[in-house]
Amino acid sequence: MKGAMRANRAGGQLHAGKFAYAVLILFTAGSLFPLVWTAVAASRTNTRLAETPPPFWFGGNLFRNLELAWSDANMGLALWNTLLVAGTITVGTVLFSTIAGFAFAKLRFRFRNLLLLLTIGTMMIPPQLSVVPLFMVVAKLEWTNQLQAVVLPTLVTAFGVFFMRQYLTEALPTEIIEAARVDGASSLRVVWHVVFPAARPAMAVLGLLTFVQAWNDFFWPIIALTQDNPTVQVALTGLGRGYIPDQSVIMAGALLGTLPLLLAFTVFGKQIVGGIMQGAVKG
Repeated sequence: MKGAMRANRAGGQLHAGKFAYAVLILFTAGSLFPLVWTAVAASRTNTRLAETPPPFWFGGNLFRNLELAWSDANMGLALWNTLLVAGTITVGTVLFSTIAGFAFAKLRFRFRNLLLLLTIGTMMIPPQLSVVPLFMVVAKLEWTNQLQAVVLPTLVTAFGVFFMRQYLTEALPTEIIEAARVDGASSLRVVWHVVFPAARPAMAVLGLLTFVQAWNDFFWPIIALTQDNPTVQVALTGLGRGYIPDQSVIMAGALLGTLPLLLAFTVFGKQIVGGIMQGAVKG
């Protein structure tokens, strides 16, 4: 314990010791290994990947494999479609879940608890059970192979509603809402000027989780879309086709599909972590 954390005598501030650094380095290496291995495999040839032992350092075919993956899988269209789908789903889920969570947390109306219970209960239904009726509806609307078939069914989620309801129950005092009502604020102004600022940390967390899930979603898009209008995950299924799949090209495509997520977290990581920490302090 003394080696892991030691207190500063002057201010009582805790400092990490050697053991803490060792644990952090170990977990960081374990987290980065799949990404590094993907990059290593993407820079090699399929023949070299099949050898024993496999390569553990970068080769010289990275850009060639990236170019093949980009052209073979129509990756430009796939990235644009995935960005559009994931962004729309994220905005819709955060917006509607926050409003619904506020209603369940602070408003009083008939059957509120029953409706909340039914909403939470939908989380227990396996998504595979809804595929057939959902596809029938999509086919009836003639939305097959169109992005709205992927976007609209997931614009709001039961998890998002429950998550925002739990957060707003503690983070948003009822007195502030009553004060806004006394000042003559409408329901829309209360939501915009009171609820959204108070829910910003939880909205950031929910937005991050929703974006990652929508970006990586495979099960429903592979049913609703085709290779002519794919998302990234659908496009990756068309890579490495042939009698012997080209694993290096597949890994290059996976790397292309992962880079936007890394870029987004690099750009918005500080705001996301700040929102998480702010929510933790409030809680």
